[in-house]
Amino acid sequence: MRRLPSREELVDFIRQHSGKVGVREIARAFGAKNADRAALKRMLRELADEGRIDRQRKRLHHAGTLPPVVLADITGRDSDGELLARPTEWDEEAHGAPPVIHIVTPRRARPNEIAGVGDRALIRIERTAHEETSGRVIKLIDRAKHRALGIFRGLAGGSGRLVPIDKKQLGRELAIAADATAGAVDGDLVAVEVARQGRLGLPAGRVVERLGSLKTERAVSLIAIHAHEIPHVFTSAVLAEAEAARAPSPADREYSREDWRDVPFVTIDPPDAKDHDDAVHAKPDPDPRNAGGHIVSVAIADVAHYVRPDSQLDREAVRRGNSVYFPDRVVAMLPERISNDLCSLRPNVNRAALAVCMVIGADGRKRSHSFHRVLIRSAARLSYEQAQLAVSGRTDEITEPIVGKILEPLYAAYRAVLRAREQRGPLDLEIPERKIVLKSDGTVDRVIMPPRLESHRLIEEFMILANVAAAETCERAKVPLIYRVHDEPSPEKLNALREFLVTLDISLPKGGTLRPDGFNRILARVKGRDIERLVNEVVLRTQAQAEYSSQNFGHFGLNLRRYAHFTSPIRRYADLIVHRALIRAIKLGSDGLPDGIDTRVLAEIAAGISATERRAMKAERETTDRLIAHFLADRVGAIFDGHISGVTRAGLFVELDETGADGFIPARNIGEEYFRFQEAARAFVGRSATHRLGDPVTVELVEAAPVAGALRFRLVNQQASRRDGAAKRSGHPPRQAAKSGRGRQSRSRR
Repeated sequence: MRRLPSREELVDFIRQHSGKVGVREIARAFGAKNADRAALKRMLRELADEGRIDRQRKRLHHAGTLPPVVLADITGRDSDGELLARPTEWDEEAHGAPPVIHIVTPRRARPNEIAGVGDRALIRIERTAHEETSGRVIKLIDRAKHRALGIFRGLAGGSGRLVPIDKKQLGRELAIAADATAGAVDGDLVAVEVARQGRLGLPAGRVVERLGSLKTERAVSLIAIHAHEIPHVFTSAVLAEAEAARAPSPADREYSREDWRDVPFVTIDPPDAKDHDDAVHAKPDPDPRNAGGHIVSVAIADVAHYVRPDSQLDREAVRRGNSVYFPDRVVAMLPERISNDLCSLRPNVNRAALAVCMVIGADGRKRSHSFHRVLIRSAARLSYEQAQLAVSGRTDEITEPIVGKILEPLYAAYRAVLRAREQRGPLDLEIPERKIVLKSDGTVDRVIMPPRLESHRLIEEFMILANVAAAETCERAKVPLIYRVHDEPSPEKLNALREFLVTLDISLPKGGTLRPDGFNRILARVKGRDIERLVNEVVLRTQAQAEYSSQNFGHFGLNLRRYAHFTSPIRRYADLIVHRALIRAIKLGSDGLPDGIDTRVLAEIAAGISATERRAMKAERETTDRLIAHFLADRVGAIFDGHISGVTRAGLFVELDETGADGFIPARNIGEEYFRFQEAARAFVGRSATHRLGDPVTVELVEAAPVAGALRFRLVNQQASRRDGAAKRSGHPPRQAAKSGRGRQSRSRR
């Protein structure tokens, strides 16, 4: 007999089928007719008004429990670093404290399924057991826009203010009441929930998370870590797996590992490097058919031996994507047990490696190559400067015994490879990079522009050769891999470059695609002139950004048809994928790329690690800016030389020659006369002066905001220079159409 259910029957039914039912399902279960649906809806509305059931859109669930899909806020992390969430809407008076949801991140989560603290997301509740509720993010709704990061400044009476860390928010402080500080003390980095702003006074906020103290510059990198939600705490499960890892013994034959311990490899790295994951060796080729040729071997730490597919270490590595390098710390992709111990190719210690042996002709071209899973024993650990000094005749106790037998053959092979490089004609950009030298207490000692030595180029060229060999081997075996790709410049950027070069009396042919050697001819024309740095920067901005892809479309900057990152698997997940692909391709063990991973899966991984790489670059750059702003904070009023590195309607961006620091001159402070912003020319044009990208300027530092990494300048000289007099000679009006941005852009990682 068909009938309407009682109110108690409705509540019991919804409790048993929580979240999976609506009016249609209830009517079907109880056999209610269409004519009875109005009465049924009225009963459900009354139950909802009484608080006995909750309604989400057209779905119903028992009051006090979570529906299968809930809108929630990511509020923090547990002791293992896992994310915690709470439902956005919850009636605490009726049902008590809101339940805590433990977020489970799938191993192959898409970028839109990876959340961070402060995000708002749709979460699918997966299970409830042992009073612990778990859920999975199915869609990010809001990326922490309702929260702000900043430095807490305490005031009398226990209240405080939030000084924002974002340059765009400078001067927009938040007031924090005494009962909303969550125990924060002066100098703490905090996350604040922003309340609605009233008509009068500062907007209010409530501290929801204390992230650490910023009493010294040593903690400045914490700002970028939390602002960009960079995972920096390894879970106990990941650390336990790393500690359990063991190096293979010389007798281990499980992985077809060859004994190469008699090959005198050396590592050449920066002097402060903590991990040494690549080693090199070269010798003359004894084959008479390759007279004047060389045999170059590159050995890379065998990370795949320790980080197995679908392990805890593997899941954490793909989530992080890469290591992040700050002046005061490294946020590593893998725990120290792996990165700084088992996979660090220390001298006179047995280490597992994946090596490539390359036969190089006298002309520098690679004739053949082969990959091997080996056991090596590095002969020496050198710095770039140490290696360079040794081959220049200034040896020390470490390099004296090896300069003739090890270093000189390396440099001989490099000089041959250099000839092939020059014939290939890759993009030859030289953009100086800043390096911050810290004191023992973590404060800035000085900012330097390290010279680029021949030893740097030697290692770079050997790594490029190894990367090409890895891509070729995987392609030949038809094994999928992740490529390092770099697209050619867009027509729009080439047109902008063309218009910019006209102002320097340099012509660029119209139409067609400009190859790397074409850019090199432009760079050669300005070599040694005071516009050299400017042209290098503008050519850099013309380039596309390198990224990772499961599809190969070549590397424009290196002028290579196929290229993959193979040489640093302890700090880049892409390299670990390539290692596994090689192991599978040449059957070097059972821990290679799983058969179930295809190009579709690799495409998702490539998109994710490309995003984490961009995140790392931005975080590193922002930290450098903050440290330099700290360094210059006590030099307000000082005069500096620099050049204009960006032109926007808002004003001029200036890069200082001394430190590479970027600062801003608002348009209203450019000069006493009226200046017109010419967008097409990227210039401010006045009656007696024009200011455009690359012009040398003298500025006064008028304000430094270390927390935000922001500097504000005042223009001292009113007449911009004319760049070698090029504009006067060409007869062209001063104009600038090159695409510019906020200050100097860092060199893209190859």
